[in-house]
This record gives sequence, C-alpha cells and structure tokens, in this order.
Amino acid sequence: MNIHQINWDDMEWEVIREGVARKAFSGDGATVAINRLMPGHTPSPHSHPHEQIAYIISGQIDFFIEDTVHHLRAGSVLVVPPNARHWGQVVGDEPVLNLDVFTPRRSEYA
Repeated sequence: MNIHQINWDDMEWEVIREGVARKAFSGDGATVAINRLMPGHTPSPHSHPHEQIAYIISGQIDFFIEDTVHHLRAGSVLVVPPNARHWGQVVGDEPVLNLDVFTPRRSEYA
C-alpha cells in the first residue's frame, strides 16, 4: 500500500497559460487538481479520456460540455464524461477556484 500526502499550501502554482494555474496531486488511481482561473482568461476547449468531476470552491463560471452551457457557482459540482469536449469561462470579476477529480489518474499532472 502506497501512502501519499501533501499540503496544498506548501505547493507552488503551476502556470498553465495566462490567467490559468493549477496544483495537482495523484494517487495510484486518481488525480486531484486545484485550478485558479482569472477573469478574462482565454478559454481552451479540450477533451481527454478521463472522467472529470469539477467542484467550484469560489467564483462563478460558465462551464461548456459539448454544446451545453452550465452556470456554476461556489458549491456546484459537475461531471464531465470521458472524451467530451469542454471548457470554462469565468463570469464576473472574481477568480474561480475549482477542485477537479480525474479518473483514471492523469500521469501528465504528476
């Protein structure tokens, strides 16, 4: 049995592109990531073979899955199916913090 432990506060933000940063942590079967999206960032439509569960910690975001938009705010949870094209766009002036869980684990986030 492998035991993994971190403290998010001790991790540096990894800048993905202007206005988007993340911290990620993986176990043997899943990956958890905290994302910070700034107002005005350029959305990046993408897909991946992982199921993604997104939990909005703070802020508001329009989250697009294929042709459907979901307005999410703090406390909202959304499941993105594997291989679905998706992206988010911050609503308002407050940054969005969200926690994503991916399964299977995303080795490229390690």
